[in-house]
Amino acid sequence: MLSKRDVMDLHGLTVTTPLRTACDLGRLLWRYDALAALDQFLRLGVPHDELLEQVSRFKGYRGVIQLRYLAPIADPRAESVAESALRLHWHDARLPPPEIQWRVFDDLGLGVYRLDLALPEAMFGAEYNGEEFHSSEGDREHDEVRLTWLDEQRNWHIEVFDKSHVYAQDGSAVPKLQQGLVVARRRLAIPTSYPTLG
Repeated sequence: MLSKRDVMDLHGLTVTTPLRTACDLGRLLWRYDALAALDQFLRLGVPHDELLEQVSRFKGYRGVIQLRYLAPIADPRAESVAESALRLHWHDARLPPPEIQWRVFDDLGLGVYRLDLALPEAMFGAEYNGEEFHSSEGDREHDEVRLTWLDEQRNWHIEVFDKSHVYAQDGSAVPKLQQGLVVARRRLAIPTSYPTLG
C-alpha cells in the first residue's frame, strides 16, 4: 500500500519515488537483479541511510527478508548488473566485505587496472568478464596480459567469472570464490579463518 511519501509527480504522471521503487525492486525481483537495482538507485542518488531506514516498514510484506539481506550490502560503486550479481555471490560465500572497483598501481604510481571486487589484505580479487568486452581474440590476449601482470608483478590472485558462473543454478560461484581466497592466503601464508558453507 502506498502512502503520500511514496509517490511523486513526474511530468504530470504520478509515480513512486526512487526510494519506494528501490525498496519494491529490492523485495520483488530475483535476488541478483534486486541487488543490482538497489546498487543503481544508490548510484542515482538515493541515500543509503534512508534505504536502510525504510526496510523495517515492510515487515510482513512479500520479499522483506530478501530486502533485509540486500539493503545493507547495496553499493553505488557497482558498475554493472553482473558485477552486482558477482558481489552477491561473494557475500553468500561469507567472505570479508570486498572493496569495489579497487585500483592497482604500477611502479610510477599510476592506477593501471581496476578490480571489480578485491580483498587487498589477501591480494585476492574477483573479476566479471562479460561477452561484450572479453570475447574476441584481442580481448582474450589483453585479459591474459593483465592477469599475468597482476600475478607476477603485484602478487594478486584473481578468479575470473562469466555469466555461466554468475547465473548458474548450481551456485558454483560460491565455492570458486572460497577456494580462490584460500589460494590467495596460502600464497601469502595467511591463515584462512572465514566460515564455510555446509
